[in-house]
Amino acid sequence: MNDVLSDHLKSLHTAAIDARNGYREALDDAGGKRMTPLFKEMIALHSAHADELRSELQKLGEEADQSGSFMTNVHRTIVSIRALFNGLDDSVLPGLIDGEERNVSHYNDVLNAPSASGDVKKLLVAERGGIEAAISRMHAADK
Repeated sequence: MNDVLSDHLKSLHTAAIDARNGYREALDDAGGKRMTPLFKEMIALHSAHADELRSELQKLGEEADQSGSFMTNVHRTIVSIRALFNGLDDSVLPGLIDGEERNVSHYNDVLNAPSASGDVKKLLVAERGGIEAAISRMHAADK
C-alpha cells in the first residue's frame, strides 16, 4: 500500500513542480504587467504543495525529484511563444484554468484511491482546496 501511495504522491509532486516551473516562466515573460500578481500567487501555491508532498514522500522513505517532468519544457515553450506573439494578458486565463482543473482532477483521482487515508488525505484535500480557490479567482478575473 505504501508503494501505491508513494507513486501517487510522486505524481502529484511532479505535477506541482511542473506547474510551479510553468508559472515561473510566465512570470519571467510577464514584464511586470497585470498578470504578474497571479503568477506569483500560483508559484507560491505550487511551491508550498511541492514542499508538503516532498515531506510526505520523505516520511515514506522516498526521494522527491525536484526537476519535474518533460511538461516543464512544454510549459516553457508554450509560454515563451505566447509571450512573443500575444503577450501574457487576461487571454491566458482560460488555459491556466484548464491546467488547474486538470490538477484538481489529479487530486481527485488520488483521493479516491484506497491508499489515501488519514493525515495524507487531509493534506491532499487542503491542497486541492487551495487550487480550487485559485481557479475561482481566475474565473472572476476572466469576466
